[in-house]
Formats: sequence, structure tokens, C-alpha cells
Amino acid sequence: MNPFLSADLGNLSRLSNAKSRSISPENFTGEKGKGGMCEIENGTARDNARDLGKGWKVNPYVVIKPREVFEIADIDGPGAVRHIWITPLGKFRSTILRFYWDGEELPSVECPIGDFFCSGWECYNQISSLAVCVNPGSAFNCYWTMPFRKNCRITLENQDEAEIKIFYQIDYILTAIPDDCAYFHAQFRRTNPLPYKSVYTILDGVKGRGQYVGTYMAWGVNNNGWWGEGEIKFYMDGDVEYPTICGTGTEDYFCGSYDFEDPYTHDRYVSFTTPYTGFHEIKRDELYKCQKRFGMYRWHIADPIRFENDLKVTIQALGWRDGKRFLPLQDDIASVAFWYQILPASPFPPLPDRDYLEVI
Repeated sequence: MNPFLSADLGNLSRLSNAKSRSISPENFTGEKGKGGMCEIENGTARDNARDLGKGWKVNPYVVIKPREVFEIADIDGPGAVRHIWITPLGKFRSTILRFYWDGEELPSVECPIGDFFCSGWECYNQISSLAVCVNPGSAFNCYWTMPFRKNCRITLENQDEAEIKIFYQIDYILTAIPDDCAYFHAQFRRTNPLPYKSVYTILDGVKGRGQYVGTYMAWGVNNNGWWGEGEIKFYMDGDVEYPTICGTGTEDYFCGSYDFEDPYTHDRYVSFTTPYTGFHEIKRDELYKCQKRFGMYRWHIADPIRFENDLKVTIQALGWRDGKRFLPLQDDIASVAFWYQILPASPFPPLPDRDYLEVI
């Protein structure tokens, strides 16, 4: 049986030769029969476990020092990551998550940890989707399938001035990988503010064959009124001036309509979180906090956007001005693009520094 089918309920009864493994601070290597072996004097929870001893939750988390890069996984393949659970403390934008596939020097995933899990505004919001779930309290879960053939390496960088405590578990399988499986990628971008009459770029510079599978956006609005008239556009396989795929509005792309407003009262936004799409973050109604902030996701699981040679994704930021005319907005916009492609991938743009990433 192909182990990648096992996520389907209809195939869970079918046997597979894949071997299940899991990495956590209680088993850093994921080796068989090596979990819970930390000596009491070496554990991060040694004081809590002092009466019980070895094997009793001695090392459930790690502490990452300021400016330290900590490797949370180094797995020899072939295999596939199937689930990641992580609950970080500290500033989400100051902890950078990176994935490296098959010995590549450049990361295929480079993203602040909160944005990767659709939580770009530094606070908890519950999410129930097929690819990402966020559960009480601040429990980040990822279900993207991430195959690799030679090696998977995952790191966390603490860019903050204070140390952080991280609980995590990475569930994976060791198994043969079909020839047509591509590699998972995720890229973060932020522009604050968006220059007047500019178009926000979600993704650019992708070369090779693959499929685009998802978008998360953390959108901070700097004007009154509605902000989501802009169209998303997918330029692929040689498109230059005009795209092959063109949306009809921001809320339309995220599978809502008419400003995400309550269809009965017309006086408030309505949040939602579903398997494929969500408008789950609505922030800033408090005193002294002037900007509205929103979070939304769209997973192209049922409708992946396939490209052969290249891909660019943009979205317009449009509101309304007098005379029923569109107003180009100058908003604070951040995004994560999720896609699969063959290796090697093009280098990512440099990640902004900590001050530029900061949510204020």
C-alpha cells in the first residue's frame, strides 16, 4: 500500500510497510525504543520529576537561548513528516522555523513560527482546518505531508533577547517515496506599509515544476472602511502582463463574500474556520489600538494550482474612496505561501530583520 493514502479514512484499515517514528525532547533522534531515557540530572523538568526519577516526564521541553539556532529534527530517509505539534512561548514572530530537504544548503521553509501556523498577530486564535489546527492554548498543529528521500532537517532560531521554552513533537514515517512526490515549501513575506498603488507580492521567483497549495495572510488595515476589493492573481509558465488565474476580490479568494459581514445585521465581521478556508482573526477594537487586523487562510487541497516552469502570486490592496472609486491601500500585509515543487528551489528573498518583523 502507498502510505500516503493512509490519511484517507477509507484506507486506514489497509496495512503498510511504513515504520512510524516520532521526535520530541524525550527522544531527540526518533530511534526505536529510545524514548523517555533522559537521565534525571540532565532533564529540563528534573526538579518536577525528582521524586519519581528516570522515565517520569524528565525532559518534556527544550530551552533555546537568545540568538541560538536549535536543531529539532535530523532524520535520514526515505520518509515523510506527517504531523507536527509545537507549543512555543515568547514572541511568535521572533522564532524562525526552517526546513531543509535532502542536504540542501538553503531552506525550503523559512517562516516565523506563528505565521506558519496561521497565527501572525502574536496571539491565540482557534483554527480547525485540514492542514493546520490551532487548539487551546497556543497548540500549533500541522498536517501537511512532507516527503523526503535522503534527509529532513528542521531548526528553530530564537531571534529574541530572552530565552524561550519549546514543547514539540514531530511524527513521521520511514518508507519508500514515489518518484512523482515533490518537496514541501513555505515562504514568508511582509510589507509594512505597502507603497501607494503597489501590488503586494505573495510569491515570486519560483522555478521548476510543482503545485501551489495554500495561502495565509495577516492583514493590518490603516484606513477606515472596507479593505478587501483587491484581486489575487496567479502568473504561471511564462505569464508576464496578465495572469492565467485572476480572482474577483480578497474575501472571494478566501471563500467568503460581501466583506465577511453579518448578512442579517450588516454591522460586524463574522469569523469562521473550516477545513479549506478561514477568516479566523479579527483584532483591534480596544482602546488605544487603532488598526484593524485580520487573519485568513485558503488551502488548495481539493484544487491545487499546478505549474510546469514558474509561478508568481500577487494580490491587490483596495478599499473605497469618494465617488465610488477604488482606493489603493497602504496596509501592513504579511503572508505565507505554501507549495510543492521539485528540487533545487530558487533562493528565497532575505528574511527581514527582527525589528521589521515585529508586531507592534
